[in-house]
Amino acid sequence: MEEVVRARGHENVTGRHASTLEVTTDDYLTAAGDCILGIEADRTPAAFDREFVSACADADAMITLVLEADGHTETVTGSGHPEIELTNDRGFVARTSTYVDDRTVLVDADTAAGDVDRNLVSALADGADLTATLRVE
Repeated sequence: MEEVVRARGHENVTGRHASTLEVTTDDYLTAAGDCILGIEADRTPAAFDREFVSACADADAMITLVLEADGHTETVTGSGHPEIELTNDRGFVARTSTYVDDRTVLVDADTAAGDVDRNLVSALADGADLTATLRVE
């Protein structure tokens, strides 16, 4: 199963956060948002197919997030969690921890914003379009 979210970068994208990465529908980004890689997302977790959400709520699920912008790609791999509900109407977060809230799309991620390829982060800081593809198995 798959969900695709389109967003764009912003001049304040720094990709420095050590434990999370986020894509949001907000149309702005302050320098404090060091986990945010994309803004103005065209979809939110609340709009995801409920079958997709149920699959993410399986502790045995493997979830991948593929980030693509300006010819650069980063693949983030993590796990599902029984408390994932994906009801947030602003954005989604991938976490290296097991913390879950209404934005959490995957836990135990092998990549946070600070680990993302610097060429991809630079492209997003230049305002490149971002495609975020979530897959659950």
